[in-house]
Amino acid sequence: MNETKMVVDLRSDTVTRPSPGMLEAMYSAKVGDDVFGEDETVNALQNKLKHLFGMDDALFCPSGTMTNQIAIKCFTNPMDEVICDETAHVYRYEGGGIAFNSSASVRLLNGDRGRLTADLIEPQINPENIHYPKSTLVVLENTVNRGGGSFYTLDQIEPIYHLCRLKNMSLHLDGARIFNALAETNDNPKEYGRMFDGISVCLSKGLGAPVGSVLLGSTETIQKAKRIRKVLGGGWRQAGFLAAAGIYALDHHVNRLKDDHRHAKVLAEALLGLAFVKSCMPADTNIVIFELDEKHNPEEFVEKLAHHGIKCNSFGKQMIRFVTHLDINSEMIDYTLETLKKIH
Repeated sequence: MNETKMVVDLRSDTVTRPSPGMLEAMYSAKVGDDVFGEDETVNALQNKLKHLFGMDDALFCPSGTMTNQIAIKCFTNPMDEVICDETAHVYRYEGGGIAFNSSASVRLLNGDRGRLTADLIEPQINPENIHYPKSTLVVLENTVNRGGGSFYTLDQIEPIYHLCRLKNMSLHLDGARIFNALAETNDNPKEYGRMFDGISVCLSKGLGAPVGSVLLGSTETIQKAKRIRKVLGGGWRQAGFLAAAGIYALDHHVNRLKDDHRHAKVLAEALLGLAFVKSCMPADTNIVIFELDEKHNPEEFVEKLAHHGIKCNSFGKQMIRFVTHLDINSEMIDYTLETLKKIH
């Protein structure tokens, strides 16, 4: 019999359950038909985020993949080219959506833990030539999932913004964990709204909502986005129950993100002291990615931890990922560390 002391789910920050306060907010939400623009709570969520980031309009969607793919379609035409890092979520984890939805090609760059610079991007922008796809969009990710939660500061983004303006290109932010980045940089969200043509804000990761992301952009962009969302089957009806969870998350779960970062750092520091860990990326936010030595099979390692009630994912050759979140407490971190020390 498995004598598991507790269950510690470190697979992703998407596994969180709504808190009692969030459930109450969902239960009491005022709803209407959002396709008609009549859901009060959806409208309130969209208004809250557009004002926070200083953008003209916003659109609530079921997922970050949908908001990213809508944005890419808004900012490109068939035969255009999207520039992003080779680890980017929009390229690796959205099912080939750039090709399928937008008929665009992708120029992949090798950034620093997923972070690009203007100097890296500029030489890859195609000149006007019928032999080349037209470079029309740059996509950044903040924080970077495969970069171990690495993040951009505004000072790092600013030169990319100016380059895109100079080259008449659009700039989109996959802000799946944008509030994790802001928790570390203390940057003003309105500066993001000034520099990006589109911003995808995910509510179902570190913020702990059960589902949903919001696309921010100009009035013209969001009007186009609504049509694309409809075609993709993403038109909501009484979605206010879900939007209420997003509003609650923004009001109650942003300031506590530092707790997740602290837990991640504790894990990363401890992992570096274990004999079977070959390397570990810096835990800048809430993601810990570490490399096992050659003696340990990643799949067997995951199974071994699961036997002790600790869930995690393999993340490439010899790589393991832990993600901390609001359902992980200090006792769970201590239990995980005790368990790791017993593994040989």
